[in-house]
Amino acid sequence: MRGDHRVATATGCAGSVLITLGALLGRPGLVHVYAGLALLLLAWWWPGELPRPWLTFALWAGPLLIAPPLFSRDVYSYLAQGLMAGNGLDVHTRGPAALGGPVAARVPEIWQDTPSPYGPVSLLVSRLVTEVTGSEPIAGVLGLRLTAVAGLVLIGLGLPALAGPAVEPVFRLVVLNPLVLIHLVGGAHNDALMVGLLVAGLAAALRRRPVLGVVLVTAGALVKAPAALGLAAVALIWAARLPGRWPELRAITATGLVAAAATVVITAISGTGYGWIAALSTPVSPGNWAPVAVLGRWTAGTFTHDDVGASLAVDLWRWAGLLATLVVAGLVWTYRNRVGPLTGLGLVLLAAVAFAPAFRPWYMIWGLVPLAAGLPAARRWLALLSIALTPVVLPDGFAADLPEVLAAVLGVLLGTAVFALATTPGVPGKVPR
Repeated sequence: MRGDHRVATATGCAGSVLITLGALLGRPGLVHVYAGLALLLLAWWWPGELPRPWLTFALWAGPLLIAPPLFSRDVYSYLAQGLMAGNGLDVHTRGPAALGGPVAARVPEIWQDTPSPYGPVSLLVSRLVTEVTGSEPIAGVLGLRLTAVAGLVLIGLGLPALAGPAVEPVFRLVVLNPLVLIHLVGGAHNDALMVGLLVAGLAAALRRRPVLGVVLVTAGALVKAPAALGLAAVALIWAARLPGRWPELRAITATGLVAAAATVVITAISGTGYGWIAALSTPVSPGNWAPVAVLGRWTAGTFTHDDVGASLAVDLWRWAGLLATLVVAGLVWTYRNRVGPLTGLGLVLLAAVAFAPAFRPWYMIWGLVPLAAGLPAARRWLALLSIALTPVVLPDGFAADLPEVLAAVLGVLLGTAVFALATTPGVPGKVPR
């Protein structure tokens, strides 16, 4: 039996409401949050088409707009950086502690003295938001959430060019994905704007507007650097339509020149300079669960009385991760005509996430769109990976203890039971291909 889209839409909305309510209650609301996550995930996984996908998006994302920052407190860093830029402080050499005030006070202690690794577009957006909201944290969070929603709208509008006739299942997999909603809307991460500009640029290139495509992808890279990998995809799309000799060389050269010019112009408009390039080496949190970081800590632990050896072991694993990413990129480039620009970009972006020295669940979203659009066979696996990553971070972004894990499990069980009652006699199925 295929599911009634009204049941899926309503239960997903109820899930978002529960997540918001639980977040407002703080840690005592963990049961509510995880019950809501279960409802949202099951509604998304429920079979059947959603005839009004944008309405579903509004109903699932809308309640999250008024929640406290979810699953991360990075949004306070964005706001602090916007205020710093507006006050003439160099965000690429100083951290939020130099600002002070109610916004900076909400930045986690570990990031208080950390310079911003974000590009001029991200800082320009944060500055524009804080010029409207000032030092009011709640209004600032809402402003950046609306920016994240704009990024998701860009993704949705670009999908017809990327996915063609398969736009409905790709829209569901990408825009309605609970992993996307809770982190990019609930967490207000600038990854939403980065991916939105990346998708808009790819769509422009596929619609025979390659120069605009390069400018948009470059703007995405000036939010967060990984989007720059999309320039290779745009160049290949461009080259496929060029007559004459050496089309790839000409397209790559033109892409590089347009990207360089766009970078200069956008950076001049933002007024924040090029310090973000050096700030890309900003240290990552030491306890993160990236495979490279875990292996580095495990290897360093064998050097009990040798700090130099322990440090070298961590660095070697990071270089190994970089090498693995380059190997994947090299293979994709070698077989680019067989793989295709969208699938190739998705594979390289996911490799960059898997082998990076830092990992956050929402990083997976970088490669989700191009891979879902370019490789239909990967959609089920991408959906399963999204489900696995959705519940792994607590609503406050900090590590969990045993009582919190038990509360989360209880919430999932309750949410699943409510969904089963709401959908009887149906049986949860699968994301439509």
